[in-house]
Amino acid sequence: MESLESQTPVVDNQQETLAKPVKPTRAQRPWVWVLLSLLLLSGGIGLWRLLTSGNEPPSRASAQGLPPRPVETIAIAQGEAVRRITLLGQIEASETATVRTQTNGLVQRVLVQSGDRVTPGTTIAILDDADQQLAVAEAQARLAQERSGLARLEVGTRREIVAQRQAELSSAQAREREAQDNLRRNSELVTEGALSRRTLVEARAAADAANGESLQATAALAEVTAGPTREEIDAQRASVAAALATVNQARLSLQRTRITARSIGVVKTREVSTGDLVESNAPIVTLVNGRQLDVFLELPEELSGSIAPGLPVTLATRSLPNWRGRATLTGVVPSANAASRRQMVRVRLENPPQELLPGMAIQGELQLRINSPSFVVPRDALTRRGEQWLIYSVVEGKAKQFEVELIADMGEKMAISNKQLTVGQPVVVRGSDGLSDGATVQVTEPDTNTQTSN
Repeated sequence: MESLESQTPVVDNQQETLAKPVKPTRAQRPWVWVLLSLLLLSGGIGLWRLLTSGNEPPSRASAQGLPPRPVETIAIAQGEAVRRITLLGQIEASETATVRTQTNGLVQRVLVQSGDRVTPGTTIAILDDADQQLAVAEAQARLAQERSGLARLEVGTRREIVAQRQAELSSAQAREREAQDNLRRNSELVTEGALSRRTLVEARAAADAANGESLQATAALAEVTAGPTREEIDAQRASVAAALATVNQARLSLQRTRITARSIGVVKTREVSTGDLVESNAPIVTLVNGRQLDVFLELPEELSGSIAPGLPVTLATRSLPNWRGRATLTGVVPSANAASRRQMVRVRLENPPQELLPGMAIQGELQLRINSPSFVVPRDALTRRGEQWLIYSVVEGKAKQFEVELIADMGEKMAISNKQLTVGQPVVVRGSDGLSDGATVQVTEPDTNTQTSN
């Protein structure tokens, strides 16, 4: 019994030992860290090889057995370099006219508004013409009076007037004879002492008066018989001409109460309204010429003094996206703009679109020829690496790199210069991206389908 009791605790201790998990010892942990370090090291080496393998030049890849790179080439040719310069400016009206009154009056109607287009003869405003109507009537009456006097002089003296003057002369002569008879009788009576001497004096005075009346009647008859002189007729004709000029002036003042346009234009501003009392030379509206516009463009400072009239320029504006204008430089302003301190050039636009208005911003492109030997190649033939412009030629199946100088950017074409290039030398236009000097290439024919679709 004692032996059994002594063995039981031993079995229990073994069961407790089996039930507990076995913990790793400190001696096993360094192997795990070593394994993880080896894995990280091998992964880093593999990643480094992967990254550095992409930077190997194509020549090394080709040396390792890669196929030649397909490229397309064209024969290089000489061309004329054209420098394109963008100029900014604005549109201004070439002609601006202020329509003014030429007579006084009250504004009855204004028939135009700002923005209206007018043609020669279009009525702009109407003034009250009451005063002008009265002036015309008065001038016409004066003219009729002067013409009547001229007609009397040109026709001559009528027969009735001549007969009247003859009768007046006969009466005057009869009175003269009677006065002479009285003078003789009174003279005899005074001599005989029958009358006083005073009676003789009165008789002599009456005889002299009768003689004067006779002479006056004789002169009047002679005047009417001879008619008006040439000087009198000319003077009366001058009076008629002066009266006619007064009538024409009055009619002109009446006509000027209706204010009309003298040229084609667009109403820019209106200065008066109905009911305004205006004097002569008062502004009514301001017109701008819509058929001619001037474009003023600012030149870069390096071009000041080197631009001459006659150069072609292409115009465009954001206000009219679908419009493109072609013109030539009309003139160079011999002074700088006060705001920008740049020289201005002027371009005359004939018959511009109606939507193109003074004050709009406009852009011009000026093309200047560069007097320098150069080659003209497509833009795709150039490759830029940093600050260098490169071009590739094909020599015996290898790419040969040339550093070129960019002369001018002409859009789809580029003007370049390099003393080593020759006319007719093949240059790569497709496939030059990533190409390096000495790489193996294969010249292929251009894809006609792609060119046709483009």
